[in-house]
Amino acid sequence: MRISLISAAVVAALVGYGSTIALVLSAAAAVGASPSQTASWVLAISLAKAAGSAFLSARHRVPVVLAWSTPGAALVAATQGIGMAQAVGAFVLTGLLIALTGALRPLGRAVALIPDGIAGGMLAGVLLPFCLKGAGAAEASPALVLPMVAVFVLVRLINPALAVLSALALGLALSFTIGGAVWPALSLPLPRLEFIAPAFDAGTIIGLALPLYLVTMASQNLPGFATLRAAGYEPPVQSALTVTGGLSALSALFGAHTTSMAAITAAICMGPDVHPDKDQRWKVGLAYAGAWVLLGLFSPAILMLLGALPAQVMLALVALALLGALTGALTTGYALPEQRFAATVTLAVTAAGVPFLGIGAAFWGLVAGLGLYATERAWSRRRG
Repeated sequence: MRISLISAAVVAALVGYGSTIALVLSAAAAVGASPSQTASWVLAISLAKAAGSAFLSARHRVPVVLAWSTPGAALVAATQGIGMAQAVGAFVLTGLLIALTGALRPLGRAVALIPDGIAGGMLAGVLLPFCLKGAGAAEASPALVLPMVAVFVLVRLINPALAVLSALALGLALSFTIGGAVWPALSLPLPRLEFIAPAFDAGTIIGLALPLYLVTMASQNLPGFATLRAAGYEPPVQSALTVTGGLSALSALFGAHTTSMAAITAAICMGPDVHPDKDQRWKVGLAYAGAWVLLGLFSPAILMLLGALPAQVMLALVALALLGALTGALTTGYALPEQRFAATVTLAVTAAGVPFLGIGAAFWGLVAGLGLYATERAWSRRRG
């Protein structure tokens, strides 16, 4: 295996881990995960990504790179009033729905019927509150956060994929020098998977599982397939959905949220600098899998290190990591003039974060947007 394959895989894995691990930790905290359950969450999803990337790449001879659902983690982090068992139930159901989408074509067509603007508005509503917290973090700790923002902006001009990782590196350095963070007594305990019995209830299924399924499909899987196609490969859509859905349902029993196709980190693994022979680049999926196994095994030490950081640094990292996803969601939401008002209503209801009847705001944002869009279309047809 060429060194270029290994280096690309390692960079992609580090970018994926370092740029959004803070968001995964926020999601775990939001559903009341214990430290051992959080460690199991990270280990389980790391192993799921490793297994799926290696299998799909070897099976189809294309460089398939998997990721955890970043918008999905943001959705979980914004959830209120549910415990870990209920979250696991929603994660299991989400994985099964993704697998069924790969196995049953009608289900995939039904998802495609949701207007892009409504889907973009819901995703933007989920992400916006997290991005807004970055300004508060900068006001509370300017000496820590403002240099991180500056590095993020400068690195993004050169290499956008490394921008958040660079901000994380500087945040670590500043936190343990001028930020008052105490270096933890790092050890290398052997991580273990902790089984969590799922609990199912209608409110969590409707308020979390369904929106998690939709944002993962719309903002992770579809762009991931588009990235493969743009690189000159035919994406194994049905196989990838079935495998990632099945792995998501299995890893959910150990706390993990959804595994999906990667887009930004996948692009790192598909260029000619990875391997001059396009037909040999699939091997990067094997190296990527190995990198994620190592990240999963060392996750207890990494989580202890991140846990020592000031809260403002973590808030700023989450805000910076989600700016790109928010930009994409807003672009999608406002691309078509006839969907813009419905997208705005969807965004506003979702971003308000107010649950109703035990069901999360993301679902009600979707309902409000679809209802308004259908009403506007019916009125236009009647007048026409």
